[in-house]
Amino acid sequence: MNKIFLIIQREFLNRVQKKSFLIATILLPLIFPAIIAIMVYVAKEQEKSARMEVIHFVDESGLFNPDEVKRYELKRFDGTIEDAKIAFSNSDDFGLLHIPKITLSNPSGITLYTKINPSPSDINDLESKLALQIKEAKMIKFNIDQKILDSLKTNVSIRSISLSESGQEKSSDTKVLFAIGMIGGILIYIFIFVYGAQIMQGVIEEKTSKVVEVIVSSVRPFQLMLGKILGLASVGLLQFLIWIVLITSVSSLVLGYLGFDMPQQEMVDQMAVANEVPQNSDFMEMMQTVNEIPVFYIVSSFLFYFLGGYLLYGALFAAVGSAVDSPAEAQQFIFPITIPMLVSYFALFTFILDNPHGTISIWLSIIPFTSPIAMMGRIGFGVPPIQLAASMICLIGGFIFTTWVAARIYRIGILMHGSKVSYKVLVKWFMMKG
Repeated sequence: MNKIFLIIQREFLNRVQKKSFLIATILLPLIFPAIIAIMVYVAKEQEKSARMEVIHFVDESGLFNPDEVKRYELKRFDGTIEDAKIAFSNSDDFGLLHIPKITLSNPSGITLYTKINPSPSDINDLESKLALQIKEAKMIKFNIDQKILDSLKTNVSIRSISLSESGQEKSSDTKVLFAIGMIGGILIYIFIFVYGAQIMQGVIEEKTSKVVEVIVSSVRPFQLMLGKILGLASVGLLQFLIWIVLITSVSSLVLGYLGFDMPQQEMVDQMAVANEVPQNSDFMEMMQTVNEIPVFYIVSSFLFYFLGGYLLYGALFAAVGSAVDSPAEAQQFIFPITIPMLVSYFALFTFILDNPHGTISIWLSIIPFTSPIAMMGRIGFGVPPIQLAASMICLIGGFIFTTWVAARIYRIGILMHGSKVSYKVLVKWFMMKG
């Protein structure tokens, strides 16, 4: 056990003391706020310097009187469409809109002529403006008052309450739970891929540099593999915690500098407003929902499935790294390993977040190769304790199983050099005794 701890310490210090670790840990969290700051700044400057583009329109129906659509100014052209096309060709205007004689029930044939292809948002803005004009024309035709239409509109808001078997009520917000599941699943997917690849790369580097031959003379290959996996896991946790702190603090400072309220300040302001206006029930319901989110339960579950999934797949990545001499040779073995991860990732958006309590979602969250991502998609919606316990037990068992399989391959492959490796060879190494 002491030898494993020494290997863990060696791997941890070896990674943490590298300049690449410091650069990735410190600079990467700064990249995202910097990108946000640049995009917001450019958008503001573009909005300041933007000028209204002109779109002339020929209205043969006599129904429309549009003035402007966001960044476009609509001007009526008095003349035929052919004359308008000639004038448009010799101008710097953005477009020419032709509205033929149409019926209100079937307004077809409206055409926009442009010199460059318009964006979908440009078309949608014009369509919305024209649809509003047609609606007003219909209201005039049928003598319908707008106030009557407005009075018919009714907003319905369903409040979601989770009722436990003991009768305890808790507020919940499906959108918040959806976001928690999506973000948690995506983070685990990314981290397993990134740190699993680091394990494989580290094993290949030690194997090709012959360093491993010196190490295995004093420790068993299994101890070396387990120490390397756990050492990199500790590096990943440290890096993740630093990223969370830096991204949160720097993003708040950047948003505050650009004139946006920091999330904390915005919450304080809203609480002050709520205290002044007690009847603000929507805000009080939102605050109640936020307060009742089981943060510790979700964070602890994330750490468990992050570590469990990383250890499970890390052992397989280590086995692949021990069997090959270069990352290029490892590609044929990596794809089968990542298939369960890809299945759970796509299922996260296809099945799990849409129906977290469905049969497929339940089984994907229990099977150890898919549970790290699948369970994070379900965890916010409330998972029965028996399913959560079964999932955790299976994940621990899956890690033990993959570690045992990987160790049998690792003990032979780590000392092999220059041999052509195939699945048949891996099976042979696995079956060898000793």
